[in-house]
Amino acid sequence: MEQLPNCPKCNSEYTYEDGELLICPECAHEWTLEATNENGGDEKIVKDSNGNVLTNGDTVILIKDLKVKGSSQDLKKGTKVKNIRLVDGDHNIDCKIDGFGAMSLKSEFVKKA
Repeated sequence: MEQLPNCPKCNSEYTYEDGELLICPECAHEWTLEATNENGGDEKIVKDSNGNVLTNGDTVILIKDLKVKGSSQDLKKGTKVKNIRLVDGDHNIDCKIDGFGAMSLKSEFVKKA
């Protein structure tokens, strides 16, 4: 049996595989084996509202109307956002939206197109 790596966040030895992902049951951190081999496990897994893994350059669709601070317009449900960039933080998607410009979104309000 193959020895799985310890969790890169909490160093727990009780990691397990779930498809392509490695999961730590103690801190709920998820990562891929390739990410561990490439950069020591620093890569964060970002998922959309349906649980699909997002990557840089993906196209996503808004699943609900979102109010935009400082604007009288809202982002409407169904708006397609192309070429997203994943970042660290509470709003983990940076993008440009036609008619609004640069914007940060939470991954919980989008689905992969």
